[in-house]
Amino acid sequence: MMDLVFCGTPLFAVPTLEKLVAAGFRVKLVATQPDRPSGRGMQLAASPVKQTALALNLPIVQPEKIKNNDEFRAQLEGIAPEAIIVVGYGRIIPQWMIDLPRLGNINLHASQLPKYRGAAPIQWAIATGESVTGVTTMRIDAGLDTGDILLQSVERILPEDTALTLAPRLAQMGAELMIATLAGLKNGTIAPRPQDDTKATLAPILKREDGLIDFSRSAVDAWNRLRGFQPWPGAFTSFRGKMLHIHAAVPVTKVSIAPAHFAIDNDRLLLGFAHGTALEVQELQVEGKKRMSAHDFINGYQPRSDEILGR
Repeated sequence: MMDLVFCGTPLFAVPTLEKLVAAGFRVKLVATQPDRPSGRGMQLAASPVKQTALALNLPIVQPEKIKNNDEFRAQLEGIAPEAIIVVGYGRIIPQWMIDLPRLGNINLHASQLPKYRGAAPIQWAIATGESVTGVTTMRIDAGLDTGDILLQSVERILPEDTALTLAPRLAQMGAELMIATLAGLKNGTIAPRPQDDTKATLAPILKREDGLIDFSRSAVDAWNRLRGFQPWPGAFTSFRGKMLHIHAAVPVTKVSIAPAHFAIDNDRLLLGFAHGTALEVQELQVEGKKRMSAHDFINGYQPRSDEILGR
């Protein structure tokens, strides 16, 4: 079996690490991000990959920087891995790392490349209304997710999917694909193919303002973004001078409500968008309050049809 170095940080990377070890690959080192403050107490917390590596008794390194890190470089050169596996590591892989292993740096990316290159492919695939996505293994080069494609798998995006429900399925699918990729590279049965840059789209890192509800969009567009941007930045606007988060909603038809206005229909809370479209809001949260059902919001706040959200 191959000697590998694994570079990863988030929960999405955990199934691949576990699957590599279970399949008998020799993971000689796990590189992950340094522990970061987390939670209300801002205590230092280990990444999901570090926690998994500890449970598997794997050696761990957590360099703050890697490009000009002589100690880290010497460590990897001493291991001389046949491949470096990179899954959501959160660092740009420097050229010396790209050049080091015989089989290259193999990345698992959560999209059908060249679509959705970048930091948030799962979120943007849902937010832009895709019905299909998938995972890709690729050889890392000096660009942003531009390397040669090795293998791909396809996964449907279900109407009820959010980024939180889709990510675990893609993570498991990706773990299986990584095992198949390494086997194919070892056996010489994979023919790497270049990406078609003319079909590339970007999935940039999410910003807080991406969650601001834009009432000039259609309700379906807003619904897709709400589902894609879970758990952060979510979907929010303002109501009576306070932040209002919409946690769950579904598009409805045959209603016409002015954009940025609520309407109540038989105990249903409807929210108007552009082009005569609307969402039925199911769960929401007023700043400083707990999440509540639409029923409780209607009873507690008695929203009026002449109130305009977002002001």
